[in-house]
Amino acid sequence: MIASPARESSLAVRWTALAYLGVLVTLPLLALVLQVARSGAAAFLKSLADPIALHALELTFATAAVMVVINVFTGTATAWVLVRYEFPGKNLVNALVDLPFAVPTVVTGVMLVALYGPSSVVGTVLGQYGVAVIYQQSGIVLALLFVSFPFVVRSVQPVLLALDPAEEEAAATLGAGPWTTFHRVTLPGIMPAILTGAGLSFSRALGEFGSVVMVAGNRPMSTKTAPLYISGEIESGHRYQAMAISIVLLAASLAVLVVLNRLQRQGENEHGH
Repeated sequence: MIASPARESSLAVRWTALAYLGVLVTLPLLALVLQVARSGAAAFLKSLADPIALHALELTFATAAVMVVINVFTGTATAWVLVRYEFPGKNLVNALVDLPFAVPTVVTGVMLVALYGPSSVVGTVLGQYGVAVIYQQSGIVLALLFVSFPFVVRSVQPVLLALDPAEEEAAATLGAGPWTTFHRVTLPGIMPAILTGAGLSFSRALGEFGSVVMVAGNRPMSTKTAPLYISGEIESGHRYQAMAISIVLLAASLAVLVVLNRLQRQGENEHGH
């Protein structure tokens, strides 16, 4: 049977896309895994057991988790305001939400140091109350909040726009207050989007380097995150230790994305039925 030109074109596009994905994403991942696996499980576990490496991983996951909790509330609230209210400067605010995507992460770190650094006005005032942000773990969370802020907003915003307001109006007609309406009617509809934004924010935070290197101070057992540890090990010539920690971050990010993909498919199937 002779394939039609349309089918041949479709197959060509499909295989071109898969080949591009393989060269750009799969091959580098495979190369890293093979390099680490070559030395065996014992060497891998020994690298992870290093106290500095272990603390760097714990700090990375902990700060990312704190960021996600804050980002879920602030991002959802921002999306709600942008969708449900009209106010002067709304278009500007909507554009500012995407600014962290455009600003180089190193510039983000410079901005935060300029605002919260020990010699800045804000940093001086906070210092009088014994509060330090820059070169502390709180500074890491602040940097992660900035670079990951758009994920929850842009995940929730289109879903809110697509929700039928008639359901909320019906709940209000039946005597439900604003919080009850949101909790019982709106929240279930936007929860998959919130989880998607949270997962993307978490994955993004695990690999953040540019802004964190400016605000963290890079102190072992204190403010050295896993990406900073990887960079330091590469500069010191310890490639294997850097690759071992990289595998952990990649595995965590991939696991989050796989779970998100499954949740999205379940949501689409439920919506389809």
